[in-house]
Amino acid sequence: QVQLVESGGGLVQAGGSPRLSCAASGRTISTSSMVWFRQAPGKEREFVAAITWNGDRTDYTNSVKGRFTISRDFAKDTVYLQMNSLKPEDTAIYYCAANLDPIRIPRSRAAYDYWGQGTQVTVSA
Repeated sequence: QVQLVESGGGLVQAGGSPRLSCAASGRTISTSSMVWFRQAPGKEREFVAAITWNGDRTDYTNSVKGRFTISRDFAKDTVYLQMNSLKPEDTAIYYCAANLDPIRIPRSRAAYDYWGQGTQVTVSA
């Protein structure tokens, strides 16, 4: 089993640049592809960014391309989401998830095996 814990959320002004972290415990995520999703109030959970097990490929939803960067630190067994130039529409609960397949980085929620509890990001105008 993999336990994932997100951190780094909070109240941020528009234009801010927080970094979210997703730390793993239990089983390592070093051979898992990883993803960030987000869910805004009253909306479906949506794909944000994904990274393969070795970081050789990443994928981003169009609305965050050029502003967000997903990365991973193998030594810390942690995945990050650097968020720059935040907008009020980025307000959501951000979740990380792990896919035991190391290569595929699908955008479907159903493809991911383990989920964190989420961290709230609120962007004020």
